[in-house]
Amino acid sequence: MNRNLKVLSLKYRPQKFGDLIGQDIVVETIINSIRFNKVPNAYLFTGIRGVGKTTLARIVAKSLNCSKGFDNICSDNLCENCKAITNSNHIDVLEMDAASRTGVDDVRELIEFSRYGPSIAKYKIFIIDEVHMLSKQAFNALLKTLEEPPEYLKFIFATTEIKKIPVTVISRCQRFDLPRVKSAELFDYIKKIKDKENGKITDDALKLIIKISEGSVRDSLSLLDRALLSLDKNDELNLKKAQKIFGYFDKSQLINLFELIFEGKKNEVLNVYKSIFDQGIEPKVFLNDFLEILYFFKNIESLSIDGNNFSLNDEEYNLIKKISNKIEQNTLILFWQFTIKTLGELDIVANQNLSIEMFLIRLMYLKQINTKSGKISHSSNEVLETETLMSEKVEIKTDGNLDLKNKTVDQIKNISQEKRLNQETQKEKKLNDLSINSFNDLLKICTLKKEVKLKYELEKNVNLVNFEQQRIEISFNANLDKEFVKILSSKLYDWTNKRWIITFSKEKGSPSIKEKEKIIKKNIFEKNKDSLIYKQILESFPDAEMTDVKVIKGESDE
Repeated sequence: MNRNLKVLSLKYRPQKFGDLIGQDIVVETIINSIRFNKVPNAYLFTGIRGVGKTTLARIVAKSLNCSKGFDNICSDNLCENCKAITNSNHIDVLEMDAASRTGVDDVRELIEFSRYGPSIAKYKIFIIDEVHMLSKQAFNALLKTLEEPPEYLKFIFATTEIKKIPVTVISRCQRFDLPRVKSAELFDYIKKIKDKENGKITDDALKLIIKISEGSVRDSLSLLDRALLSLDKNDELNLKKAQKIFGYFDKSQLINLFELIFEGKKNEVLNVYKSIFDQGIEPKVFLNDFLEILYFFKNIESLSIDGNNFSLNDEEYNLIKKISNKIEQNTLILFWQFTIKTLGELDIVANQNLSIEMFLIRLMYLKQINTKSGKISHSSNEVLETETLMSEKVEIKTDGNLDLKNKTVDQIKNISQEKRLNQETQKEKKLNDLSINSFNDLLKICTLKKEVKLKYELEKNVNLVNFEQQRIEISFNANLDKEFVKILSSKLYDWTNKRWIITFSKEKGSPSIKEKEKIIKKNIFEKNKDSLIYKQILESFPDAEMTDVKVIKGESDE
């Protein structure tokens, strides 16, 4: 196959340790283990996609089996072993995709194959990609061979989800966590490849590729390949063209949007958002990028151009720094919380686009809550009427200005909220003021405090013997909850802030509340059977029979 026809991620796939980028510590450790003949039974490489797990596995296989030896490992003129491993057709190096061969039978076949020594190489090596996809039974079948393999047998596992691999397997491997490749290092790498491919791409466009790839070398090369294919011979790919190709909008639009929000220019704000939406940007993507810009505004003093994963160029960085000097930090925190809240609301709104527009309009009513100038273009009444759901509190001065300096940010409340809070405070105060002077008082406070189970036990299973201040003497039946005394003592202490003594008596005590109700009901039943009304009913309806009576609250047997 002509290598020039390959995609960039395959064309420039590392073939030796020196070609790998971003994995210096891992490479150094593996080289030392091979050089000092301390090769483990199994390697386990884990990390996100595109950081070199499978590539590293093949390089290790070549390093162990190179005909020239490790110290003289092939670089250009490949030996038969290195050439066959590179082309994935070596008889002693078996690559297996666990995603397509997950069963225990596949592993048993592999174990059976491992019984025979290598044919032409020093080691027989099994490279299992996406090893976390193996079934539980397959892992169990592999354990014994993995722990005590023959000297000629080595395993190399690669996975993106280390948590799905049983601990018993991990403990039998030498584990290496491959980190994301740093942005600066990845930038230099794809810039060199761009030059080799004679591509005309600006540094800002390359930085956008790095940002989208999120530290994955394969992703960055795939994006670079896509960018090069979109160019004509004499064209140069700049940032704006790259944003259109990859579906990313210019961050400077968001920064301008912030500036317009703080200037209170409603129509301009909506027009900028509509232009962003017309580019095909989803509302959730917009809000996430909005949060990212908020983060930069909040932490711009502690960030540098090279340290923010190429999210900002020089012009954007300087513009954010300039605007941030006019904004109080509390306001940015307020915006952050409001944006998070809006993200949660998107799933319940049919037209998410309209929800974003309302979000931006509401931000304008909050824009000057805490500016350094202290001036606001809207009255405090508008602010209160517009936002009642925020998790912050502002103190309103009599001159109509809002002051947050040296104040605790809490919640903006309207009149109805204040009224409700006052009612709840009065209710709580009323509950705390209740005193317990009798058994009935105890039942009442159980009702007020919504202690349903405790009240049920007191009414159903407790016979009162004596009730005094901070002392209750009771007897009980077999149905009483075992934790009753502990719960009652704790609640009494919480309600009265005093220790109560609860003792059990051998005396029967007065009937429980439920027993009293039954007695009262029975007396009323008998009393009504002898009543004149009941006798008159029987005269008219001889077959009638009284089966039950309803006791009205407060009615007794008197």
